[in-house]
Amino acid sequence: MLLIRPIRAEDYPELYQIAVESGHGFTSLPVNEELLQRKINRSENSFAKTIQSPGDEGYLFVLQDAETGRVLGTSAIEAAVGLDDAFYHYHLGKVVHSSRALGVYKAVDILTLCNDYTGVSELCTLFVREDSRKNNAGKLLSKIRFLFMAEFRQRFAERVIAEMRGVSDDAGNSPFWQWLQDSFFSVDFPTADYLTGIGQKVFIAELMPKYPIYVSLLSKEAQAVIGKVHDKTRPALAMLQSEGFSNTGYVDIFDAGPTVEAKVEHIRSVRNSRRVQVQIGEVQGGQPWMISNTQLQDFRATWLYLQLREDDTVVTLPAAAAELLQVQNGDWVRLARI
Repeated sequence: MLLIRPIRAEDYPELYQIAVESGHGFTSLPVNEELLQRKINRSENSFAKTIQSPGDEGYLFVLQDAETGRVLGTSAIEAAVGLDDAFYHYHLGKVVHSSRALGVYKAVDILTLCNDYTGVSELCTLFVREDSRKNNAGKLLSKIRFLFMAEFRQRFAERVIAEMRGVSDDAGNSPFWQWLQDSFFSVDFPTADYLTGIGQKVFIAELMPKYPIYVSLLSKEAQAVIGKVHDKTRPALAMLQSEGFSNTGYVDIFDAGPTVEAKVEHIRSVRNSRRVQVQIGEVQGGQPWMISNTQLQDFRATWLYLQLREDDTVVTLPAAAAELLQVQNGDWVRLARI
């Protein structure tokens, strides 16, 4: 069975290996021992805090094979971005150049540097190791965050975003960043991406063009990838779109990948999730459900086939699943259809 739980200090070796495997463009897991250790410590502290409103918390989960103990992937939620470090995006908008006297009217696309998402929650750090991308692993690891947000609603903002990895090649070269590098920087994309991942963002404010950029002035290659996602990110984007996320014109400042957003209350798995009580017994067949306990520090989640009707207030769990979730008869769980 698959298990999702909060990360622990002893997971560091596998987290480091996952950071290596995630490759270029995966900013939230840079290959840096000190930073990864800090991420684990920060997550443990976040799960332990008693709070009433979102702040500088980061919740990092791991996906684990319950039988072998191997960590198969990661996902995370940032409670409120941009409170300590500026959180940059480009917004794709338009300006109109017109002259009534000459009969000229032309709408032009522009990119404007902004911090519009300051204070919103963010879904991030979703990665499943290549040999484990099966058995609903990716869906579970992504969607289970919505059960956690529904259960601990006060810990998150009203809106949540997800930055999608933009187009880059196997060597980490981004057509969008290449134009910025040629025009404004002398730093290659992997280096800029890594510096951002380890929190050294001051160069953005110092070197990034402050005025709107006319898209028509970019190279054809750079223009072609604005708002486009990396091939490996397409499934993640499709899943979020199915949950109600949409793009409103914001793109990443490095690779121009789209940022999608939704109100938490409108996310399908949040809206359709519900609490029921546990009854331990035999289960024959059914439909696939993701299910979590309602604990914070000892949060546990998995997916399994259950027989459950829309108006049921009790769910029957096999003994093995109940043990995995650390629940007993009468305990509460939260669940939603995968």
